[in-house]
Amino acid sequence: MAQKLLQRYKDGDRMNHWFIAIMFFLAGLSGLAFFHPSLFFFSNLFGGGQWTRILHPFLGVLMVVGFLGLFFKLWKENLITAADREWKKHAGRMLRGDKAGMPPVGKYNYGQKVVFWLMFVSLVILLVTGVMFWRPWFAPYFSIPVMRIAVLLHSVSAVVLILTTIVHVYAAIWVKGTVRAMTRGTVTDSWAKLNHPLWHEEVTKGR
Repeated sequence: MAQKLLQRYKDGDRMNHWFIAIMFFLAGLSGLAFFHPSLFFFSNLFGGGQWTRILHPFLGVLMVVGFLGLFFKLWKENLITAADREWKKHAGRMLRGDKAGMPPVGKYNYGQKVVFWLMFVSLVILLVTGVMFWRPWFAPYFSIPVMRIAVLLHSVSAVVLILTTIVHVYAAIWVKGTVRAMTRGTVTDSWAKLNHPLWHEEVTKGR
């Protein structure tokens, strides 16, 4: 018997998500080309060093714009509550595979919310610092010492964003059935009941 399916994400949300993913991939590779000389070969993917330097900031801005589309839609659902802090206390049980013993959560759990806010903060810092040394338009307005600090913060934020994204992707693969939400927009009734029981109760109320 086929399982009942619940809509978790609309088509527009999924398209936005994959747009952000593509921009992250391109901005990341073009940025890594300048992160260390050993990684400069990535610039070949963008037509050489000059084109990589030109394209990188635009790719970064497009990534931020795409994320803001999700941020303004999802930020309220990602506010950390007392229930999330209770879930955090039992996070070790989930890592051991005991999902049934976890406190009930809504659409997103504590770990997902932390990832959301880390991405948001990282992207804000990347945008602000990137603008500060974006030549030729904005860099002349800032002194060399200030731009050096901006470059350092930009690099640290990029590393945080990359590591956070790795955790995000790993968690999506680890929790079986999660990838379906962003490829088809739906999840099974049993998946929702097990992983996000409060959200399941909300969307099935009166069904």
